[in-house]
Amino acid sequence: MKQKQTLFLVEIAVFSALAYLLDLFSGFLFSRIWPQGGSVSIAMVPVFLMAFRWGLKGGILTGFIFGLLQFILGMSQIYHPVQGVLDYLIAFAVLGMAGFFAAQVKAAMQGGNRRKWIGYVVAGVFIGSVLRFIAHFLSGWIFFGSYAPEGQPAWLYSVIYNGTYMLPSMILSAILVTLVISYAPSRMVQSTQVSNKI
Repeated sequence: MKQKQTLFLVEIAVFSALAYLLDLFSGFLFSRIWPQGGSVSIAMVPVFLMAFRWGLKGGILTGFIFGLLQFILGMSQIYHPVQGVLDYLIAFAVLGMAGFFAAQVKAAMQGGNRRKWIGYVVAGVFIGSVLRFIAHFLSGWIFFGSYAPEGQPAWLYSVIYNGTYMLPSMILSAILVTLVISYAPSRMVQSTQVSNKI
């Protein structure tokens, strides 16, 4: 039991750091396209993997620590405390809600139903991504509306701005998470079996 708890904590630390590094790299590439923050990134992949591997607790904690790392290490663009919490702590923690489907993914994999577990993975990635989008949308609408072109409502500006990087990021994440799980199915099943005991 203690060994499983240690593994859980180590993986949270490693996957949070990996997410941060992936986001750091994409931030450098796309900073001119999305000057108020955001980028097409595969940084959500480690969070989703933890969500499917360990369930809700693993996904939410990994996402929260990923957001906290951005907060602490200076990659964040914080103009107001509430905006900072929305854009970093909440937005990345809710990615872990994909872990709601961890048990279903495990059951479908054990049953050998590839199409079914892929469907659950895509659904989990979709839900986590939509929840993250909602957090960024609210932040953009409330705190970044002044950047909207003249005559464009702030809510529409926020939808377009955040949607242009969230949609491709979600699609990339769904593809990559499916590929990673396909190459290591036994690892996913093994960890989700102990997720509720920790």
